[in-house]
Amino acid sequence: MNIRSIAVFCGSKPGLHPLYMLEAAKLGAGIARGHMHIIYGGGNKGIMGAIANAALAENGTVTGVIPRLLIEWEQQHNGLTELIVTENMHQRKKLLYELCDAAVILPGGYGTLDELFEMLTWNQLNIHRKKIFILNTNGYYNYLNQHLEKMEEEGFLYTDVENRIVFCDTPQQLIEQLILPGY
Repeated sequence: MNIRSIAVFCGSKPGLHPLYMLEAAKLGAGIARGHMHIIYGGGNKGIMGAIANAALAENGTVTGVIPRLLIEWEQQHNGLTELIVTENMHQRKKLLYELCDAAVILPGGYGTLDELFEMLTWNQLNIHRKKIFILNTNGYYNYLNQHLEKMEEEGFLYTDVENRIVFCDTPQQLIEQLILPGY
């Protein structure tokens, strides 16, 4: 699979550990240097803003997809390559999934997990076959990884977790995964 467009799902808040913002910026810059396009939620705050701004600073291309109701909340980013405003969250998620070749999950809250699990579910149902990568900054997703393994051990998944998700501890590891042939 040739990855050209990456959907990034992450928090509109910065989180408490400065490493979340720093690693998001490293990833955004690395994606731009790898000539890959970022598609994300369109916000200018938190981790969302960090990844978009870092990619733009490296002359990368970034498309934001934001529902009308979140324009004020997430403070839409006005410096993007493209900003698409949808009528609702469902349209936003569907468009994000359609526009990407792969998805990257960074630290975030309920919305980030909602997007992750919807992508996983659609993947399992063969609605798409897009690879999902998780940047496990500062061990943020360690418990999620353990829970996914538990779901597998208890017989609730149709395929092994590692067939659906690649966990990476650093932005560099994730970028190397994105550019490897075969994904």
